[in-house]
Amino acid sequence: MKISKAVLFACVLALALPLVVNAGPMKAGKWQVTVETDMPGMPMKMPPVTMTQCVTEEQAENPEPPKMNKDDDCKVSDYKVDGNVVTWSVECKKQDLTGTGKITFSGDSYEGLTKLKMGDTEMTQKFTGKYLGACDK
Repeated sequence: MKISKAVLFACVLALALPLVVNAGPMKAGKWQVTVETDMPGMPMKMPPVTMTQCVTEEQAENPEPPKMNKDDDCKVSDYKVDGNVVTWSVECKKQDLTGTGKITFSGDSYEGLTKLKMGDTEMTQKFTGKYLGACDK
């Protein structure tokens, strides 16, 4: 099974969303994020991806929706922070992609889920975040 550029785009977009959700009820500092992707119909399971993100004091105090690349037509909507839960929707008309996301924060950790659909292809991503301490200088 050959992976199309559109499917790869969806994967990159979905990986980026948890990283750029721009804080929400998250404390400032360095966070480790692990993303597990499930795409039914793929010939092999994608391995988990782990990366780090620095959340600044400004981002922690002023949460805002993810910023999409100015060259694509993706729009984030329905971005809500309700206590320790952040939710959003995303739509990319050119790629026929829609999706939703939710993160639940618990002090020094968080869990989240994104569900994306591109045409007939669906993808679910589970992600976790762990606070590591202060950001590197």
